[in-house]
Amino acid sequence: MAQPANSLADQLGETVGAFMSSLPEEDAQIVGASFEKLHSSHTGERAIAGGEIAPNFTLPDATGKAVSLRSRLDEGPVVLSFYRGGWCPFCNLELQALQALLPEIRALGANLMGVSPETPDSSMTTVEKQQLQFDVLSDVGNHTARDYGLIFTVYEEMRPLYLKWGLDVPASNGDDSWELPVPATYIIDTNCVARTVHVDKDYTKRMEPEQILAALRNLEV
Repeated sequence: MAQPANSLADQLGETVGAFMSSLPEEDAQIVGASFEKLHSSHTGERAIAGGEIAPNFTLPDATGKAVSLRSRLDEGPVVLSFYRGGWCPFCNLELQALQALLPEIRALGANLMGVSPETPDSSMTTVEKQQLQFDVLSDVGNHTARDYGLIFTVYEEMRPLYLKWGLDVPASNGDDSWELPVPATYIIDTNCVARTVHVDKDYTKRMEPEQILAALRNLEV
């Protein structure tokens, strides 16, 4: 399906292109090889799929307040987005797109929840920087991401590059595991069933906002 002009996919593609073209050749080779390894891996293949029950969870928001999936489902459907962290440029583009979409999501009677392994303090930085007005929750230790089958560990050869670029994942997450969730979007109905799922081990790709709205509208059919 063709993407609309200035789609999230376009923005992500432009960001990837600009990033790769800015890298020294040696670094570009390491990044390229890591993408090849990721694409040939089984990462994300055991993720919760459409039609399955979405595991409930209770996680702290950026202020430390506990928020559960079940409590939000009591209010209506939920758009649940797993993202890597506020340090990730691709995640930030997605978060901006989700924030822009928030009025339409709420108009359809749904709530929006973002989940990352960052500590509440790191999540608060993301909330403030991106001016987010939806639940931004801290899955420290990736326990919820693991329940959803979304665990990925940054390859060892990439870790020095992350640190070189100022992306200190252990500091953001409060542990030294280098574990991250595979970016994923779930549209969950009030019976806790994942009705529409977008999981892509290529972390530069995300679900389009229009697809999210279409999935929410389909819940009413």
